[in-house]
Amino acid sequence: MWNTIIGAVTAAALALYLFRRYRREREKRHDEPGRFFRSAMDVLEDARFEDTGTIGYPRLAGRYRGLAVQVLPVVDTLATRRLPALWLLVTLQGALPLKARFDLMMRPAGPTTFSNFDLLPFTLEKPAGFPEHAILKTDDPQHPVPTQVLAPHLDVFLDTRAKELLITPTGVRLVWLLAEASRARYGVLREADFGGADLDPILLRGLLDRLVAIRQSVLDWSRTGE
Repeated sequence: MWNTIIGAVTAAALALYLFRRYRREREKRHDEPGRFFRSAMDVLEDARFEDTGTIGYPRLAGRYRGLAVQVLPVVDTLATRRLPALWLLVTLQGALPLKARFDLMMRPAGPTTFSNFDLLPFTLEKPAGFPEHAILKTDDPQHPVPTQVLAPHLDVFLDTRAKELLITPTGVRLVWLLAEASRARYGVLREADFGGADLDPILLRGLLDRLVAIRQSVLDWSRTGE
């Protein structure tokens, strides 16, 4: 009889614990996007959230220096990574006079959840002065972005958190490593916990200024051919 009572009490306590944990996790997921973006919202004009149709962070959209912007955090839990990563995709939208996509990826090591780099069919020869661990790809090797257009902007990759530069006829994008998951928590619970990482407005503004400069270099080249 006592065993039955103790078992019932234990089961009830466990159920209560699991319910409270579920509620805390649900509230955390609900509040996470607002907390993550809160300090950086003022960087953009007309800032708003857009549903991506997938589980995870929403996309932050707005305008910066008159240009449309999209900011999307992506959690990467692919098994090829040592630890889950939180990537930040910052995209400056706007038509560019280009015929080809150009993609510079640092230290590619298999498929990614944030890029179509692996689907681009042509690998370009890396010019002198480009980052040591960069791989360059395109969908049209006859019309790549001239290397002299990109050269002034490559110092962004001196920071090892800079992962990718994508230049297309519809805009430019930088991908940045914001955080890696806690090794202890991921090793035991297999949970991607990024320790309360949020979006630093100084970082966001710096990435956007860099993209504006890259875009302007492409436009200048298209007008002068130099």
